[in-house]
Amino acid sequence: MKKSDRLIRERTIAEIVSFIQNNLTRYCVSQLCSALKFPRSTYYKALVCVPSNKQKAYAEFGRKVKQAYDDSKQRYGAVKICRVLNDNGTPCSVKRVQRHMAEQGLRSIVVKKYNHHANHGSIPEDKKNILRRDFGTETINQKWCTDITYIHVQKEGWTYLASVMDLCSRKIIGYAYGTSMTAELAVKAVENACLNVRDTEGIILHSDLGSQYTSQAFEDCLGSKGILHSFSRKGNPYDNACMESFHSVLKKEEIYLHTYQDLREARRAIFKYIEGWYNRKRIHSSIGYLTPQQKEDEELKKAA
Repeated sequence: MKKSDRLIRERTIAEIVSFIQNNLTRYCVSQLCSALKFPRSTYYKALVCVPSNKQKAYAEFGRKVKQAYDDSKQRYGAVKICRVLNDNGTPCSVKRVQRHMAEQGLRSIVVKKYNHHANHGSIPEDKKNILRRDFGTETINQKWCTDITYIHVQKEGWTYLASVMDLCSRKIIGYAYGTSMTAELAVKAVENACLNVRDTEGIILHSDLGSQYTSQAFEDCLGSKGILHSFSRKGNPYDNACMESFHSVLKKEEIYLHTYQDLREARRAIFKYIEGWYNRKRIHSSIGYLTPQQKEDEELKKAA
């Protein structure tokens, strides 16, 4: 009983009453209330107390906040939960959602800000920055970006994910995953991105100056498809900010939360995250709180 007193001393009246009721088979009400230093009159009053409509509405809203939070696998913060609830017909403000999240101890997975260290080294004449941090587009399949990130698994050690994003929809339209960070991996990601695109002529693809992207194999791939290659300046990750952001979110929301035993397990988790969550369920403020798939569908309708 003393241990129970310490555990629930800071809890709500409803939780204390529930604890007492759950232990009535072992102790009587007077014993429990005495041990917990909880007035018996408060206990009996709580048993017959009927919640007001305002209290019921408050509790119901709290459940909706928790549901939206759980549906996002604890990835959404107050702003996005507020957007989801409003879209689902529950009018609310961000502050209201923040209050309920604080009461329930709900916190989103935070993405750490990248610490930028500028390097103003020159780029070779044939490797210019065509994009120049202009991430705006009129429609899909005008500007893409690509990059490779590291993912650790228990059996194979370091593995590598190459991704291609459409800057209009923010959708990951192609990716390749393997045990070697090679030009072939980068090429495979681009080839996958091109599978559902009729005409790739004139698309700008932005990448960093990594050896995979400056290789002849990669240039030959882009040349055969009529894709224009744009390069980040040396030491300037902000030139490829959208792809840097995606890989950062992927790691914070998925990779860092799990330990993968082998390549197969990691591949399955990456597929589920990109295809099942990021592209089709995760809303983005930069595209009007649509999902990448919704944005792509919207653009396709315009072009029809």
